[in-house]
Amino acid sequence: MSDVSTPGSKRTVAGGAQSQAWHALAAEQARVLLEAPEPLTDESARARYERFGPNQLPEGRASGPLARLGRQLRNFLIYVLLTAAAITGALGHWVDAGVILAVVIVQTLVGFIQEGRAEQALSAIRHMLAPRARIVRAGGQHQVDAGELVPGDTVLLEAGDRVPADLRLEKTNNLKIEEAILTGESEAVDKFPDPVDEQSALGDQTGMAFSGTMVATGTARGVVVRTGIHTEIGRISGLLADTTSLKTPLLEQMDRFARGLSLIVIATGILIFFGGLVFSGLEFRELFMAVVGLTVAAIPEGLPAILTITLAIGVRQMARRKAVVRRMPVIETLGAVSVICSDKTGTLTRNEMMVTTAVTSGERYEITGEGYGSDGMVCREGQPVTGDGVLAELARAAALCNDASIIGKDGQPSIHGDPMEAALKVFAGKAEFDHGNSASAWPRVDEVPFDTRIRFMATLHHDHHGHGIAYLKGAPERILAMCAHQVSTDGGTESLSTEHWERIITEMASEGLRVLALARRPMAKGSRELVLEELEQGAELLGVVGLLDPPRQEAIRAIKECHDAGIRVKMITGDHALTAGAIARKLGLRNADRVLTGKELDDLDEDQLRSLAGEVDVFARTSPEHKLRLVKALQALHGVVAMTGDGVNDAPALKRADVGIAMGVKGSEAARQASSVVLLDDNFASIAAAVREGRTVYTNLRKGIAFMLPINGGESVSLITALLLGLTLPISALQILWVNMVSSVLLAMTLAFEPPEPGVMRQPPRPRDESLLQGFVVWRVAFVSLLFLVGIFAAWFWVMHRHQDPVLASTLAVNTLVAMEVFYLFAVRYLDSASITLRGVLGTPVVLAAIAAVVILQLLFTYLPWFQHTFTTAALSLEQLAFSVVAGVVVLLVLELETAIRNRVKAVRG
Repeated sequence: MSDVSTPGSKRTVAGGAQSQAWHALAAEQARVLLEAPEPLTDESARARYERFGPNQLPEGRASGPLARLGRQLRNFLIYVLLTAAAITGALGHWVDAGVILAVVIVQTLVGFIQEGRAEQALSAIRHMLAPRARIVRAGGQHQVDAGELVPGDTVLLEAGDRVPADLRLEKTNNLKIEEAILTGESEAVDKFPDPVDEQSALGDQTGMAFSGTMVATGTARGVVVRTGIHTEIGRISGLLADTTSLKTPLLEQMDRFARGLSLIVIATGILIFFGGLVFSGLEFRELFMAVVGLTVAAIPEGLPAILTITLAIGVRQMARRKAVVRRMPVIETLGAVSVICSDKTGTLTRNEMMVTTAVTSGERYEITGEGYGSDGMVCREGQPVTGDGVLAELARAAALCNDASIIGKDGQPSIHGDPMEAALKVFAGKAEFDHGNSASAWPRVDEVPFDTRIRFMATLHHDHHGHGIAYLKGAPERILAMCAHQVSTDGGTESLSTEHWERIITEMASEGLRVLALARRPMAKGSRELVLEELEQGAELLGVVGLLDPPRQEAIRAIKECHDAGIRVKMITGDHALTAGAIARKLGLRNADRVLTGKELDDLDEDQLRSLAGEVDVFARTSPEHKLRLVKALQALHGVVAMTGDGVNDAPALKRADVGIAMGVKGSEAARQASSVVLLDDNFASIAAAVREGRTVYTNLRKGIAFMLPINGGESVSLITALLLGLTLPISALQILWVNMVSSVLLAMTLAFEPPEPGVMRQPPRPRDESLLQGFVVWRVAFVSLLFLVGIFAAWFWVMHRHQDPVLASTLAVNTLVAMEVFYLFAVRYLDSASITLRGVLGTPVVLAAIAAVVILQLLFTYLPWFQHTFTTAALSLEQLAFSVVAGVVVLLVLELETAIRNRVKAVRG
């Protein structure tokens, strides 16, 4: 088969027909372009298969163990530690090198194991195309693997089928297709074989059936026009591959911090080395090891471990909220989120149609509840009402003129049939209609199925005594034209006021509701058949109902919480503008009256888009490209953007966003794989909880840094002072590693378990480029470093003055440093408030357990012979141990005084 491009045309057979507007062509024209006027023969199909290949999406390369391991090692601090381990090992200091390598291994294993668990939790079927397809070829009907379909094949569809390729529909019979996975449209879309305008949006291409969507009702026949990567799903897959993920703010900050600190330490070490050669009188080898000790002292080796542990604890907390975090740093990024862009269908709403409003001749009713669940009631002016009079008859019509069924499955309602008919059945139940008894009391005798040409459905029922009645439902204008009367509130009839009903229908449509009218027609006794001509007149209008995919109640609460936290929530949907605006108002979104459509977005350049992206909160009729452009525009405004979604159409934007959040239950596999967080309960409220957890993680990380850096600072300054003054080093490099990797890490780990601070969700998001070391933290690090310096040298000189024993002096210096760490831990837990309180002293069980562990380890370090030999320590007397405890108490008291003065100054300044 040859390429069917006409001279000077860009149109080609499906494989290259991404640019072909098949929806604008009649089905016969499509067949001409495809060179398939009749069903294909097997030979022709094989030739096309050779040319176009299988109807499959390319499999993404799975992230193997080595790739996961490599991701854990991409950390500048790790590079410096590995270099330090190599140098110390080359100099024969194998114990020092071994301890440094142990740090790297622990840090790497924690992240490696966590990511592996997340991938296991998300393992799922990766094939997005239907496994089988029913086709017509020259030899008749066949069932084939969907992967064998080729452009020009003839495909048959029926209710429950997943569309196996992009089809140009030729014949349809009451066909409705659920396209939410591609367009975000909450309702099943009516499909017709007629061509539409070439500029029509994807959701308006009613003559097409797209690969991966689901047939809700009806049957159809269509010709395959695009397969594999050339389908709409394949196009999004390609867009996803071209989209790059951004580095998380935390990784950016940690990278800047690690590089800056490492460069400062290395430069200082070089200066100290040459300064030591001049002033200290130490030998080259001894001086070099002293500088290595300085490097080890200055670099917070435990920081990567604390970072990983803190993030892992956040991941565990989120797992309890039914959220799988696939990349650990993302949990902290959630704390910096300033904008949440959310898909509507299935995320902010349940993707379950529901009757929310019913209007009869004299009353308007509001229906409560959610989705297909039976909980809820019919209310008038906020008060529950009983189902009698015209309301009871309206409910009977909704239930009997209906082909859907609802069954319980695993405690959840499961529907069979059209979603809108299922919603009508739920409404009837809330209006106290007895499905079991009434259905048997009024069995169906005949029916006129819904057809897009007549735009209504009718069913005939009798009561076992020969009395017959027909119930009708359909498009409001169609049903109104068939009615001369309306049923009054008391059940009688009165003249129909067409203008009154048209006004009500217009108002309901402006609220984003899908409006259906229901009517009845008394039938002659003994009637057993419905005749279309007879139904055209004599009907009595019962009322109209408005259907909507309603917002989740928990989403409304979560959005309010996000607004209180200074986070803008924006809705980006493929649904119609009226529906999007109505849902936005119900959700409580800001600027809900301003809705920007995809067509309007196409007319904006990047500068205009950035300007409007910050102002507008509701975007409708959007494509995957629109969503991706919006995310990029918001990021260009220096925002940290979270994107939530569940459809294939959301996947590129999920990947590009700083935090991509996919729905795990109803979400597509493409969305889950593109995301960094998956909500296993599809609950938007979990996002607000994730933001809270992210902010807590960041606060605890800052506490960890404020705790660890003064320890490193005190060690470094004491070594620098000793080297420049030609003194013996108060603490050896190996002892510094002991402090940094044992007591410091154990104590700092407790900060990872700190609960959220009061008001954490009433503060604005922090700027993306905010430094981990800001004003107060820098001051606290410098101040406490000096306190630790004083404590270390005080211990050293006190012992040297009394005993002239360098080993005993360094042992006391180490124990004094650890004691100061313990008491400083209580101060750093409450950076802006008093620490000497009952809550502060008692701490938490984790804090007390860590302190007990550190005390035991320090006793082993001081008194156990193996430790004495390895770390060059000596046993201390009770008096010397008391000295270290007093030093710790002094540090705590000085910091309490500093906090009180700082708070007093802050209060005076107002």
